[in-house]
Amino acid sequence: MTAAPPPETLRAPLVVEFPFTRSLGPVQSAFLTGLREGVVLGVKTSGGKVMVPPVEYDPVTAEEIRELVEVAPTGTVTTWAWNASPRPNQPLATPFAWVLVTLDGAGTGLLHALDAPGPDAVRTGMRVRVRWAAERSGAITDIACFEPCDAGPDDGGPDSCDGAPARPHDGAFADPVTGIVAAARLDYTYTPGRAQTAYINGLAERKTVGERCPSCHKVYVPPRGACPTCGVATTDRVEVGPAGTVTTYCIVNIKARGLDIDVPYVYAHIALDGAGLALHGRIGGIPYDQVRMGLRVEPVWTEGGRHPDHYRPTGEPDADYDAYKELI
Repeated sequence: MTAAPPPETLRAPLVVEFPFTRSLGPVQSAFLTGLREGVVLGVKTSGGKVMVPPVEYDPVTAEEIRELVEVAPTGTVTTWAWNASPRPNQPLATPFAWVLVTLDGAGTGLLHALDAPGPDAVRTGMRVRVRWAAERSGAITDIACFEPCDAGPDDGGPDSCDGAPARPHDGAFADPVTGIVAAARLDYTYTPGRAQTAYINGLAERKTVGERCPSCHKVYVPPRGACPTCGVATTDRVEVGPAGTVTTYCIVNIKARGLDIDVPYVYAHIALDGAGLALHGRIGGIPYDQVRMGLRVEPVWTEGGRHPDHYRPTGEPDADYDAYKELI
């Protein structure tokens, strides 16, 4: 008897990416504006410790810190790790070392890249200096990287490797940086595993398949492979829905990039019939201000879609609150 072939292992590249904007207080504003001007600033705590990068509150006493000091653009490597395969948008395109550098005059380490020919050229205790970016805008990337102090002439000028103590700085600069936009991005390959693979394959057939816990009998959709409450495997597959009940919802007023939907629109938690918890989906086919808890909905599929595009009202009477109150 020939054994059945193993199920296909699903894999998909995924990217989580979003920019966020944050305003800067006086300390962070002075630090980033200083980098734009080729100056590294820290803050001095009441105990006399100079912190670079600066923080606004003492991590020991929690008191507010405002005393700015200027430290040298030179320092000492305290620890490091070699990065043999730089990723896109990292400080250097060629292999480099991530280093913690205690700048002269500072009492804490600054994390950044060190441009070195190889791991044999990096060591704890080595002296390094800042290599400034050719164009600076008021961001941590204004420090292009660190470089070993023997990378060029040591003539006592701004790039000298001679140490210098911290000195007071008033933090006053023309046109200070008051806010930044930071881009967060995570690239990874997702492998769903046995339970989620069955769920995804079911969606391809326009079915929603969950798994029942053999102990508490809750049906998980999407399935997780194990019951987080009972700690046992869930292997009994159950088809649920297709209709369900809106248990709770939110009105979205911010348009997402790549989503061709006018705002406002509604995202809801939907308890499909037979499921033991709610999944989320977009509600369509009804004005956003008429969506409500207890609304009965059904999935709407698009041609070639791998999952429901949205859910629309079925026209049934609203579900009684007691029927879904445990699924909110």
